[in-house]
Amino acid sequence: MTITLYGIPNCGTVKRARAWLAERGVAYVFHDFKREGLPPARLDAWIAALGWEALVNRQGLTWRRLAEAERRRVVDAASARAALRAQPSLVKRPVVEWADGGIGVGFD
Repeated sequence: MTITLYGIPNCGTVKRARAWLAERGVAYVFHDFKREGLPPARLDAWIAALGWEALVNRQGLTWRRLAEAERRRVVDAASARAALRAQPSLVKRPVVEWADGGIGVGFD
């Protein structure tokens, strides 16, 4: 199994994660949400593994641009899934599926 990094190429956090992997010579596949979409089956797996709260980026510009009523509707896994599918930029980035099957979100 290979490492897959999901995100948006112009996201600063994604850029740092990609640079970190490249500096260490770690091979990975990059999945661009903007060009390739957000895979529903992967999103379901991430929600199951991490919980929906970990995946919703409430600090990002996309979240802040949502109408207050839309933000208030994100209250559980089903509503978060719908919001993330409609606006993939709401996903906290990057999401990494590690070679050992682990899943991580964000980069520090």
